[in-house]
This record gives sequence, C-alpha cells and structure tokens, in this order.
Amino acid sequence: MNKDFYQLSMDGINGRPIPLADFKGKTILIVNTASKCGFTSQYKGLEKLYQEHKDNGLVVIGFPCDQFGHQEPGSSEEIQTFCNDNYDITFPMSQKINVNGSDTHPLYKFLKKELKGFLGGRIKWNFTKFLIGPDGTPIKRFSPKTKPSEIVSYIKPLLSENN
Repeated sequence: MNKDFYQLSMDGINGRPIPLADFKGKTILIVNTASKCGFTSQYKGLEKLYQEHKDNGLVVIGFPCDQFGHQEPGSSEEIQTFCNDNYDITFPMSQKINVNGSDTHPLYKFLKKELKGFLGGRIKWNFTKFLIGPDGTPIKRFSPKTKPSEIVSYIKPLLSENN
C-alpha cells in the first residue's frame, strides 16, 4: 500500500476537494488534459476505457492543464461544458492545475518522482498518462502519443471482477 499516494487530494472540477483515499482499491489512470490539443480526441478513448472497465475497478481522472501551448485556456465551467458537449465525459475531472514548475500540483510532484519519463521528471505535453495500481503504487507512465486503447493490456491485470 502506497500511503503517500492516498494522502494526496485534488479539487474536483466543481471545486469540491476529493481525497485520493476515496479511490483505495481502484486502478487509476491519471491524465493531464487540454481542450485545444492535437491529442484532445483521446478524450473519446479515455471515456470508452472508463465505461468498459469502471465496474471492475477502473477510475480515469482528468487533470486539465494550460502549460503546453495555452491549449486549456477556459474556466472550470468552460472545460466541463466542452468535455460534456463533445465527449460525454463521465469520469472525474479536477480543476485546472500545473504539472511542471514551482507550483506543480502535489500529485504531479509525486508522480514525476515515482515514474520519471523521457525528459527526466518533467511532463512533456498534454495527455501524459500515469497508471496507478489498486494499492496506490505507480505502475507505468505513458507518453501523450499512447492511445487509451493501447493501455488496456496494462490495466486489465490490475482490475478485479469483484469491484
């Protein structure tokens, strides 16, 4: 059990705090998202992944971020409307955060320390994905180019038919 992960929290897109401990026992896919990115269409695959596997313990969490090419300029309300209107997103979303720099969200500080990527600890671009096991252990980091459908083989062994 990775207690460090479960001590972290996020602010939901509606502004309410959500402790990550609420997801204990779930397999989690964390993604920094943007509405005006070349990878934005991955929202469709992320939602499909969530719908197909949520009953077996998968949670996808989107973290909007405006640090890459100003591709997420909107307010929380605008982001939520965009996601609902264009992709019927039902998985949890956070308020806009920073994933790099001095005001990096604590969750991303943790993730980058645990799973260094191609650029060391930095996040390269929107739609970088982190897979977290049901015990809170970071399992694997995926590049923005990795499509959600390509992650299924990593997710399935972590899911439980009983969740």
